[in-house]
Amino acid sequence: MLQNRPPAAFLYIVCFISLFLADSNTVLAQFSSTPPGSPVTLSNAPQRDTTSKTNTNSWHDEVANTTFRTQYSLKDYYPDTTLHTFARRPFSQPWNRDLGNSGSPSRSLMFTPTSIAGPSLGYHTFDVYRFRLDSLYFYNTTKPYSEFTYQLGSKLEQMTRIAVADNIKPNWNVAAQYRKTYSPGYYKIQRVNDDNASLSTHYQSKKQNYELFGSIVYNKEQQDENGGMVSDSFLTRSDYSNRATIPVAFQNDAYSATRSSVTTKFRDWGFLLNHAYTFGRTDTLYNQDSSQYYLKLKPRFSIGHRMQLTSEKYEYKDLRPDSARYTSLFTDQYIAPNDSVFMEQKWMKFENALTLNGFAGKESNPLIFSLGAGNRIDNFETNYAVGTSSLSIISNYLTGSIKKEALQPGQWQYEANTQFFVTGDAAGNFNLAANVGKNLGGNWGNITIGFQQQLANAPYNYTIHQTKFDTLLTSFDKESITQLYASLSSPKFRFSAGVRNYIIGNYIYLNEAQRPTQYASPFNLTEIWVRKVFRWNILVLDNELVYQQVTGSAPVHVPALLGRHQFGVEGTLFKNALRAATGIMVEYHTRYDADGYSPFFNRFYYQSSYSVSNIPAISLYFNFKVKRFRAYVMGDQLNQIFSRNIIIAPGYAAQNAMIRFGFTWTLIN
Repeated sequence: MLQNRPPAAFLYIVCFISLFLADSNTVLAQFSSTPPGSPVTLSNAPQRDTTSKTNTNSWHDEVANTTFRTQYSLKDYYPDTTLHTFARRPFSQPWNRDLGNSGSPSRSLMFTPTSIAGPSLGYHTFDVYRFRLDSLYFYNTTKPYSEFTYQLGSKLEQMTRIAVADNIKPNWNVAAQYRKTYSPGYYKIQRVNDDNASLSTHYQSKKQNYELFGSIVYNKEQQDENGGMVSDSFLTRSDYSNRATIPVAFQNDAYSATRSSVTTKFRDWGFLLNHAYTFGRTDTLYNQDSSQYYLKLKPRFSIGHRMQLTSEKYEYKDLRPDSARYTSLFTDQYIAPNDSVFMEQKWMKFENALTLNGFAGKESNPLIFSLGAGNRIDNFETNYAVGTSSLSIISNYLTGSIKKEALQPGQWQYEANTQFFVTGDAAGNFNLAANVGKNLGGNWGNITIGFQQQLANAPYNYTIHQTKFDTLLTSFDKESITQLYASLSSPKFRFSAGVRNYIIGNYIYLNEAQRPTQYASPFNLTEIWVRKVFRWNILVLDNELVYQQVTGSAPVHVPALLGRHQFGVEGTLFKNALRAATGIMVEYHTRYDADGYSPFFNRFYYQSSYSVSNIPAISLYFNFKVKRFRAYVMGDQLNQIFSRNIIIAPGYAAQNAMIRFGFTWTLIN
């Protein structure tokens, strides 16, 4: 069928665009980029001045140089160029796991709460794939920059990404990216089709008084839900070596042999404008022969404005329903086979905030403090085919922050921020966070300690779920989450470690009947992690361990121990023209009762009747780099050759042993 074909036309178009950008005068730079959300390394390279009135021509003639930053930081970063972890799946780091198909709903094996102080919709299983307004990178490049990434795995699993960035002027940059993820999957009717796009811009006036950050994002994740295997015993039967023949819970051959009658779709888009005008004294600085001059602003205070418009929509559709699927959800309701179950929830948010910001200390690394107030309008709507229900909330909040970054070796950094809602349904909710750290100088690393406390209402999707067959209405007390943490990282010793402790009260979750509920008693959850890399000449041994412990009888199950060990050979060949890294990687976790997955709520739910225990997952990889072209070939899930597939959640298993290939090609025009 046409809808099951891979997006070949799209790949041809992207390849054409990539080749068009790569003209014969391409300058090869000495770095590669990473997708937003990937780890990055702080750049110590000198930065160019972007305010000179006389430097425009020479700026265009500079050697290619690209850095980026986030809108809430003064730090400049270089895009990552490492080969060591290049073959790892981009959305599975550090401990995220999908449902056995790239792009499907995902969660972290390390406990990570998602409480938000203000009103929220509450769907988070696709968060790892989404481009977010607050986490986009803002580039500064002396030459037009573009990057093309393609990854291909067995069973037509593929991901394509193209990104471009260009400084229209030395003080104005525009960047855009688009990513397509498509995977039919190894198992029956589990197709994934995701689209993600973003546009960002950073502008600063020549006199440095006015600065603007702008972002636009669009995300769409579509999932064919198969409900999971009816039994994992099929994984050990030779007559089901083709995993697409294993029976699944939502199978309905009368509807389609290749597509599921149950689908979920999450779509969101957003626009963010964050700008400020700074008051202060402007000095004119000249070079040694007075042939060029530069303007330098000494800031005193600024007025900032933040405007954000976002929309989220989740859609659940079952075109061939079975009443047995909804026994625990709908009360005494018979659903005819030719009927359908439909539910759609929407959230529209419009937010404005004004802040007054002050500066103290050196202009190159000031202490920045701010006070402000904001207003937001949240509109929620549930559409259940034969009607709609809606909820509108108008909220006002106060905000404040203080921040100083460690931009030079040996410096201290500290940061504190708060948001407190004073009106609306979220009145009394707050988020308070603070941390302090020190750059230990040289290559010794950084140490940080901090805390965060949140008080929040239940998300909208926990309080109402409505179809034409039944309505689920639930009310909850405010959920409280407190965390204390400390971390240490040392590039010199190739070592990092950390500890985090959560104290959670009125915990909101899905119970074993897949119904929203609340656990009132406070409980603790402790996480400890450590990573150490050993290197002997060309031999590299990378070890990561995580330990987790939950107190009491809290409805939270996590593996007590997580581990990842990578042993390989890394070096250069052909007079340093080619850099390569090859080896073996092993991942494992201890036995635990893994959360189940509920398509109707698009959430993972607590369960204690199915225990997951797997042999270690084994992968072989070969990564290489030639100038600015990086590629890998990986044998993934090789443990399946002599054992059953890794079980991820009840009814859901990882892929068979498979070959994955991918590359990233960065171009500078």
